[in-house]
Amino acid sequence: MMTFVRFVFLLAFLLIAPLSFAVAADEVKKPNILFVLCDDLRPDAVGCLGSEHVKTPHIDKIAQEGILFNNSFCTTSLCSPSRASILTGLYAHGHGVTNNFTEFPTEMATFPKRLQDAGYETAYIGKYHMGEDNDEPRPGFDWFVTHKGQGKYFDTAFNVNGQGAQVVEGYYTHVVTDMAIDWLAKDHGDKPWCLMVGQKAPHSFYFPEPKYEHAFDDVEVKYPKTAFDLDDNPKWIKQRLSTWHGIYGPLFDWRKDFPDDSPEGVQDFENMVHAYWGTVLSIDDSMGRLYAWLEESGQLDNTVIVFMGDNGLLEGEHGMVDKRTAHEMSIRVPLIVRYPELGQGKTVDQQVLTVDMAPTLIDLAGAKPIKSIHGDSWAKLATVGDDDWRKSWLYYYNYEKQFPYTPNVRALRTDRWKFIRYPHGDGTPDRHMAELYDLQSDPGEGTNLAEKPENAQLVQKLRQELTKQMESVGLTSATDKMPIDQGIGSELPDEKIR
Repeated sequence: MMTFVRFVFLLAFLLIAPLSFAVAADEVKKPNILFVLCDDLRPDAVGCLGSEHVKTPHIDKIAQEGILFNNSFCTTSLCSPSRASILTGLYAHGHGVTNNFTEFPTEMATFPKRLQDAGYETAYIGKYHMGEDNDEPRPGFDWFVTHKGQGKYFDTAFNVNGQGAQVVEGYYTHVVTDMAIDWLAKDHGDKPWCLMVGQKAPHSFYFPEPKYEHAFDDVEVKYPKTAFDLDDNPKWIKQRLSTWHGIYGPLFDWRKDFPDDSPEGVQDFENMVHAYWGTVLSIDDSMGRLYAWLEESGQLDNTVIVFMGDNGLLEGEHGMVDKRTAHEMSIRVPLIVRYPELGQGKTVDQQVLTVDMAPTLIDLAGAKPIKSIHGDSWAKLATVGDDDWRKSWLYYYNYEKQFPYTPNVRALRTDRWKFIRYPHGDGTPDRHMAELYDLQSDPGEGTNLAEKPENAQLVQKLRQELTKQMESVGLTSATDKMPIDQGIGSELPDEKIR
């Protein structure tokens, strides 16, 4: 039988418990966020994501202690649009950065701004690449270090927090890592922090640091099989072969005499891939240093570590180099996250997008959400699963007159199917043959099924789903503005923007 004293005690506890729990919740320290963003990093150039030759023990360790996303993608495979989507949770038409030459709108809501409002100290160090000729500080960051354009692998001129550009000698990957650790070591008071590190690597032109220049000399690299099986592909893919973005072209200056479709020409391709892989080894070294600093400072387990790429990269698939297309190696990005609150040693197979990063980090930081965005937080998906998670989504790209090697692209990717359209841009019938791939039986996209009569109903169904996905992000026949597809060009791009 409950005594009166015990009853009074219980009643008092029940009355003050909500208050005490609220106080305790307020006292829970918000997690720090370290977001390392690589440029043009294929998932299969990372050890834990399937690389046979590139060993990345430090990145692999983060994956083993965190979450490995097996199916993560960008919504536009191009540096500036993808970076803006990561910041905002919006598709390119939503934030307005639809190419590599558009400045990011300063008034846009971003996850760093939301974190600032929630009491975070924020910083960006490295390649920002939204505004080709602008290296000045951007809103949302208390500390901002970047450079104009692409930057250089050696001796880049950095503008440190608006103090003017000065050359910092050394290899880019390690220079920005030094700067990152210097900022981390500052006194942030009692504030949680969010640091974004923008690595240049492994973006072209590929120059490994000296110790990795010959790391892969003994590895033979051939053109992929799909580089030659092009008869059932749209004609524009063959037309691209000898251009700046084709395997018979300059290969980002690794081939001096071009076009070259000779058997001997594959050596230039091999040299290019070796150099690309070599730059990734330095990224792994950098991740090891950042991990060690967090561990030594006692902040490791209270830090959300995000390792990600802005877009994928084609290395010979369908006869192409670069990105932009809707093919798998163009749109796939590595995504690895370590934060004990989310779990350890996990894999996530559902399709996660660049537009999901802003809502997720806002969610984890307990900051104010951004309304009316296109992405979703994957925090629930990663911890307990989410039966309502997406099973299909839209990918798109708009033709660029500066790089006239890829048509307008409107594509649907489901858990099984890939359907790609190539609109002309003026409302007339599509300029090129469509593509359809069964990713379950043909993950390398070797056989285009779009023109087979037996698939007519499937194509119609996927086309309807593509329209539905476009409408879900505000794109209709009236609002989906795109350039006119002027065809595949053979001229090289201006040297200033390569």
